[in-house]
Amino acid sequence: MPSPPPTGPLVTRSTLTAQVRELGVRPGEILLAHTSLSSLGWVNGGPVAIVHGLLDALGPEGTLVVPTQSGELSDPALWSNPPVPEEWWPTVRATMPAYDPRVTPSRGVGVIPETVRNWPGALRSAHPQTSFAAIGPRAAAVVDGHAPDCRLGERSPLARLEELGARVLLLGAGYDTCTGFHLAEYRIPSPPVAVGRPGPDGWETVTEVSISSDRFDELGHDFERDRPVVRGRVGAADVRLFPLADAVGYAERWLTLHRPREEELPAPGDRPARRRP
Repeated sequence: MPSPPPTGPLVTRSTLTAQVRELGVRPGEILLAHTSLSSLGWVNGGPVAIVHGLLDALGPEGTLVVPTQSGELSDPALWSNPPVPEEWWPTVRATMPAYDPRVTPSRGVGVIPETVRNWPGALRSAHPQTSFAAIGPRAAAVVDGHAPDCRLGERSPLARLEELGARVLLLGAGYDTCTGFHLAEYRIPSPPVAVGRPGPDGWETVTEVSISSDRFDELGHDFERDRPVVRGRVGAADVRLFPLADAVGYAERWLTLHRPREEELPAPGDRPARRRP
């Protein structure tokens, strides 16, 4: 049987530009976008049209930033999606290719960030598991200096984005995808964790801050209740727009009160910085 025709709404490059500008996206600003293509409706041109539309809204002086995480570069002993047999673990560790910002694909963040990663002129940060990619005149200022032992903390693009006054766009994505909340985890007492991954000289283990997206949906609900958040629709998707600094500051207080780190948190697994799709 033939597939039924799409029901829409029909989203194009120009309609997306118009709708995000109507929400308040400004030419020349820095935007950290968390996205879900499937939530938007029927997009003519798919992720390429979405990236074009966002860049059009930001204009030539604006900068678009997305997470391009590669959580598969992690210890197979912690994998659950899917797991691999224990007898494979030594071989997996010994043969896993090291991170290369030019060719390592993103995983678990959707097709739009992967499109940004491959965009002409895009720059990508150096962390092997929690990189960000950026397009625009301030891309280098955002992604340079991402320390290999700082996934989402003070020496990551998140801290640079906060300093530069970036805003967050949740384009069909939920608060559970909001990487900015992780920056707050670095500013409260947090236990260290050993993180295994392939390195240029073979398997390596670094000590990192333990991070988890546990209860980020609740955190986002309260943040939206208490702080100014622009809400709207683009195509069929729910959209939120807010300053990154507001989210980080609120999360620091909320996590200290509602999720103290003496609670047992999920162990970092094959998607170390997020649960997100």
